[in-house]
Amino acid sequence: MTQRKYEKLVYEFKPEYNEAAAEGVGTDFVYSPQAYFRGACQIPGAKYNVGFQIFVKPFFLDRTPHRHPVEEYLIFLGGTFPNVFEFDADISLCLGEEMEEYIITKPTIVRIPAGVLHCPLNFKRVGKPIFFQAACMQGMFGGVYDGKEIYYNGPGQCVYDADKKCDACKNCLDDDWDR
Repeated sequence: MTQRKYEKLVYEFKPEYNEAAAEGVGTDFVYSPQAYFRGACQIPGAKYNVGFQIFVKPFFLDRTPHRHPVEEYLIFLGGTFPNVFEFDADISLCLGEEMEEYIITKPTIVRIPAGVLHCPLNFKRVGKPIFFQAACMQGMFGGVYDGKEIYYNGPGQCVYDADKKCDACKNCLDDDWDR
């Protein structure tokens, strides 16, 4: 069968199961499987990546303040579908060099401009499931953590070597949809 012209622009979500959590912490804080769009490694040329998670109990998600070279959006909604406005949680997020704390208690979207320091992010209380989405406007998730540039492309296989797990080499970022 010949490849269709726009076939590379359509990606079927595949379930991702919790790969790891902090040492001594189980993975039952988030519903599994989860859905992620890992950007350029899944749709060549993509300049966007996003995770879709349902948090079902408290979890200190991101302890390390960091920054990205592009905008990021954090979306917090109720995870009891179809009413995403049914929200029962207390979530702490710090922004800026000053570590200004915001307590999220209702459906919220946070725009984090490129270069702005953010986190820790702590789901302190989860009374009802919470839908969380972190959308970063680059082809692979990553940024600067404690002065080091770190990227992560999930637990998937390398798009160039089916025998190898992705190691975030970033080669897929140079791919283009029409090749």
